[in-house]
Amino acid sequence: MTRQAILARAIAGLMSLPGRRAQAAIVHNNDADYTGIRFATKAGWIVLEMPTGDQPYRLVHELPEPDEHGRTEVEMRRFPQIYKPHGIAHITTEFLLARGFLA
Repeated sequence: MTRQAILARAIAGLMSLPGRRAQAAIVHNNDADYTGIRFATKAGWIVLEMPTGDQPYRLVHELPEPDEHGRTEVEMRRFPQIYKPHGIAHITTEFLLARGFLA
């Protein structure tokens, strides 16, 4: 039970229906050192990483295999910590819907 896990659960609970249909799950990745919400989308896994310290929220597309540059993830968006969980849930879902990740 960390601060990030509690925050991730709060945001996941406030997701709208398209976000919930994307099999939103709380993940704790010790190797990459983040806690977040992972969505199963048409283009693969999308992770909303919870902030640590003064860092912003990060929305990251995790690639199944490294690309030609050796990257295993692509950062799509950052959200400052000024938003409450309702706002982060709304912004994340709308971002994924607008870009065709969610149906």
